[in-house]
Amino acid sequence: MTLKLEITAVSSRTVSLLILPNATRFHLDAPLDWVLSQADGTTVETGTTQQAPVFIEGLAPSVSYRFQVADQVLGFATPACSGEVEAAAFGLSEDAEDNSFALQSAIMATPAGGTLVLPKGVFKTRPIFLKADMTFYLPEGTSLFADHDRSGWPILEPRDETGRVVGTWEGLPEAAFAAPVTAIDCDNLVITGKGTLDGGGDRGDWWDWPKETRDGARRPRGLFLAYGKNVQLSGFTIQNTPSWTVHPFHIDGLTCAGLKIINPADSPNTDGLNPESCTDIDLAGIHFTVGDDCIAVKAGKRGPGQVDHLAPTRRLTVRHCFMERGHGGVVLGSEMSGEITDVAVHACEFLGTDRGLRIKTRRGRGGKVARVSFRDVVMRDVPTPFAINAFYFCDPDGHDDWVQDRAPAAVDDTTPEVHDITLEQVTATGVAIAGVAVLGLPERPVHSITIKDFKISFDSDAAPGVPLMADGVAPVCNVAIWSEFAEIDGTVDLIPHA
Repeated sequence: MTLKLEITAVSSRTVSLLILPNATRFHLDAPLDWVLSQADGTTVETGTTQQAPVFIEGLAPSVSYRFQVADQVLGFATPACSGEVEAAAFGLSEDAEDNSFALQSAIMATPAGGTLVLPKGVFKTRPIFLKADMTFYLPEGTSLFADHDRSGWPILEPRDETGRVVGTWEGLPEAAFAAPVTAIDCDNLVITGKGTLDGGGDRGDWWDWPKETRDGARRPRGLFLAYGKNVQLSGFTIQNTPSWTVHPFHIDGLTCAGLKIINPADSPNTDGLNPESCTDIDLAGIHFTVGDDCIAVKAGKRGPGQVDHLAPTRRLTVRHCFMERGHGGVVLGSEMSGEITDVAVHACEFLGTDRGLRIKTRRGRGGKVARVSFRDVVMRDVPTPFAINAFYFCDPDGHDDWVQDRAPAAVDDTTPEVHDITLEQVTATGVAIAGVAVLGLPERPVHSITIKDFKISFDSDAAPGVPLMADGVAPVCNVAIWSEFAEIDGTVDLIPHA
């Protein structure tokens, strides 16, 4: 057995790792024991895992450790901490109806480079605002429980006093309620621990108005991070969010490792992780089970006379993640006007998502999606493993003739572009609709799609379904490749029945 150990994130109190025997993606073929010790050999913790990601908390700052599995040893050191602040000292109470004042006071008292430690318990709160250069530590047994009553919730206006976008909704500047945990200008922020952020989406009326504005604002995210460098999220569970779960916005250098992102299957627009206009992003060892797309990559949406808010998302890696249920596994767009490029998805597992890799756009968006690789991926019961749709009928005008007309339109800066997409070493079993479905624009076809070693088996009991959300697309069943206005190099191989 070949065995690789890798650290995906380390903080002054925690470490997130990957145990990778042979060709492991997320689940291990057999349980493996591990040992964490200090450099002098003193055992700190032991455990057994059946998954590649392992997360350990309760570490001390500025200490060297050894992580061992079988005969493989990986050494690491925790970073320093300039000071520890106990949130309990500021009046945090499980009996309080709103702990936001106590939490905010503790946050402000945390020194630069310091750690705010939350006690165990369930603490009700309204939105809190984290700051730069701090570690927000939620140990196991700690839960922040967002209040369901939005009266008095802070609202993020579309732009701040400098003109930057802070309130945003589906790619456009728009007033939105602050998330239960919000961080703006958040360089060197760490949120870590085995605790839980509960966004309260299953309480109150958040899920009753998915596309509306109420009390002057759109629904909040579960966790909103804007304008920061070197941000780390690791270990915690985030669940029951009013809309998108984790929304990083204009973050340069983002690591998300060992998270659990959970929302009910029928919760509206509860995407798992939505990096928007971010660069250098590493998503590793995350378990998703949500009501919309697991990962939905964004880059802003071109609006009437609105382009200054657009910025690219670049250099994104998704690895050793498990997408269990959702509309799409990894989705690029449809808000992609600022461009989404250089995306690598590898060594991941998909179970029961409507689609696997999905790229969606439409006339009017402009921008491009390019240089995307999808490699060493296994899918089960995914009706359409790979989909590109340039006629996506989103937004109020999505069914208008100018959007859906199959006759070539004039090419200008609002014409989107999709090219250089590679699928390699992909196996999908139980495909119901189409292994590959691609619909480009007649005026700008999708091009440079390369397929290598793509194997599928069909669900023989499947009923016909529509592979793409576009007008005029007829239902199909058990089709290997369905395409229009697209250049595809390669084939899909059928797995023979046993």
